[in-house]
Amino acid sequence: MSKFIKILFSILLKVVLILTIAVGVLFVVYFWNLDQKLLGWVYKMVNRISDRKKQDIKS
Repeated sequence: MSKFIKILFSILLKVVLILTIAVGVLFVVYFWNLDQKLLGWVYKMVNRISDRKKQDIKS
């Protein structure tokens, strides 16, 4: 029974550790607004790539 409790405790400890790390990472992303900064950077890169094409506008 003692071996079973040790295995169960180690699994529970790993789950708690993984959840703590996940919550910490999500908090940092939310607190520093990293998702909006990343999307803003991607938006600028996409616009820079699409603006390279020459436009033939006739009026």
